[in-house]
Amino acid sequence: MAGGAREVLTLQLGHFAGFVGAHWWNQQDAALGPRTEGDSSPGELCPDVLYRAGRTLHGQETYTPRLILMDLKGSLNSLKEEGGLYKDRQLEAAVAWQGKLTTHREEEYPKNPNLQDLLSAEGVLNTDGVWRTKPIQNGKENGVRVWSDFLRVHLHPRSICVIHKYNHDGETGRLEAFGQGEGILKEPRYLEELEDRLHFYVEECDYLQILCDLHDGFSGVGAKTAELLQDEYSGRGVITWGLLPVPSSLGEPQKKIYRLLNTAFGLVHLTGYSSFVCPLSLGGHLGLRPKPPVSFPDLHYDATLPFHCSAILATALDTVTAPFRLRSSMVPMAHLADLLSFSGRKVVTAEAVIPFPLDPGQALPDILGQLGGTTPWTPLSACGDSAGSRCFAQSVVLRGIDRTSHTSKLNPGTPLPSALHACASGEEVLALYLQQQHPRVLSSSHLLLTPCRVAPPYPHLFSSFSHKGLALDGPPKGAAVQSIPVFGALRSSSSLYRTLGDLAEELARLDLRRWASFMDAGVERGDMEELLQDLHSLAQCYQEGNSLSN
Repeated sequence: MAGGAREVLTLQLGHFAGFVGAHWWNQQDAALGPRTEGDSSPGELCPDVLYRAGRTLHGQETYTPRLILMDLKGSLNSLKEEGGLYKDRQLEAAVAWQGKLTTHREEEYPKNPNLQDLLSAEGVLNTDGVWRTKPIQNGKENGVRVWSDFLRVHLHPRSICVIHKYNHDGETGRLEAFGQGEGILKEPRYLEELEDRLHFYVEECDYLQILCDLHDGFSGVGAKTAELLQDEYSGRGVITWGLLPVPSSLGEPQKKIYRLLNTAFGLVHLTGYSSFVCPLSLGGHLGLRPKPPVSFPDLHYDATLPFHCSAILATALDTVTAPFRLRSSMVPMAHLADLLSFSGRKVVTAEAVIPFPLDPGQALPDILGQLGGTTPWTPLSACGDSAGSRCFAQSVVLRGIDRTSHTSKLNPGTPLPSALHACASGEEVLALYLQQQHPRVLSSSHLLLTPCRVAPPYPHLFSSFSHKGLALDGPPKGAAVQSIPVFGALRSSSSLYRTLGDLAEELARLDLRRWASFMDAGVERGDMEELLQDLHSLAQCYQEGNSLSN
């Protein structure tokens, strides 16, 4: 592919990871489609990094995500495990067989009516260039039940791996504990199935990324998967995105304790096998302390709906991963990891401004100058607000700003309001702004013309933005927002010293005798003691007075 080898294999582990992944792949798919007016640089991001070309058995060319996903029985609904691009091999074999044949079929899941609305409207624009499609009904009674309800992308037959041992629905047979997840990949059946898919994809890849649920037993699946990748493919970098839905304030005590334990075990084990781990959540805290979900100044969402929360996290993920998907001046994933995780700091946090508030007629120096030191960053890692903490390193991406708005629009001879207005390029404006906000901090910054795609089935979360993502004084007139500017950042900061330390303290206070069922799933008391030591050691890497920090 153009620009050198940098292909990435994505592993998607868990149901909430499926929600985030479905939105993310929909956004990638939308970027492959016809460009809208004003999209002046359609080729900034190279889709070959995430997609692979192939052919069906009948010679049809395909272009599918380079993806392996694992989920539980009952999570696919009407989506076939083998995908929809290839004909059913069993049916082809049946045609060739001349003997007696008995066919057994399970009852098919009914297709979600919202999915039918989306498919019927796919790719249809009005004459004014605006989408007029029926929105999903808030993910409730007739809305989204599982991630496959709104996935618009065809998957390769070797992408989906269903764990039939556990059920997605129901109160019994659920994958609840870290030890259960580890145990899945100790079973030859599932281990061989994963290895077979890895061998199919990894030979053509240089890097791997894992999207993994941390709150349930998939944290154990993720840990064993990362361990397998390090053992079998140690020359390839691995970054991990640990995903957590917003916790319910009315949840059962056992579920809350299991969530805490799964998160801690998953986080520590994944840091041992990954280049870095970034938790992603709209929750306010990783531990048991009740904190409200995060809020956005210009975005309205329902924190109880995975369909909403996952869309926001996918938007942030699509932005912060842009550096290693660039067609030119690409930053290899390994270099990004080296920037953020030096001195043992293998946990990083994510923040974003969604959408970036650019008014019509404004230039980038104007809006950044108005923000000053109060950039409305929203924390996306459930690690609290990083304001006031020390930043050790950061990777920042601002996307969706038209080139005509990169520099000052003031007439010649007009006194300049700030040093930002004197910059000759948008890249200089962004770099100077970051230097002013975080002096003497190792920073990587990228300014992209390409916005983030949010056309349906992305939920309708923006109440005062045009279909091109520009801020309006009032609500738009019936037009669904198609794309938005986004400001995203990955950071290594001293705020993690307190976050990881608090997590260790909450774990230390647990009476493990009350949670014997978690331990019986495959975790020993010695594992708990080692976990606490590892958490404290990890936290020390972020202490401001630590010699490593200097």
